[in-house]
Amino acid sequence: MNNPSEPVAPKPWFVYLVRAANGSLYCGISNDPVRRFAVHQSGKGARFFLSSPAVALVYTEACASKGEALRQERLIKKLRKSAKECLARAYQPD
Repeated sequence: MNNPSEPVAPKPWFVYLVRAANGSLYCGISNDPVRRFAVHQSGKGARFFLSSPAVALVYTEACASKGEALRQERLIKKLRKSAKECLARAYQPD
């Protein structure tokens, strides 16, 4: 049983990139990027994937909080596609 006086570590949030069938990259945040990717593959979760299905989870980055994940998402969305492609190429899943 957990000791109620012990601080509970918050569940990490992640920023992630998903490749669509047309080659484009979608950036989002989630506290479970693998589950979120499955939702995207099913055609739900983002209108982005209505025109071109999600084919691969190509990048994830752990963040300390939801706010930090949102800030990182904004930064990644401002990057050129070539820089996003560099993130995807350099990504080594655990």
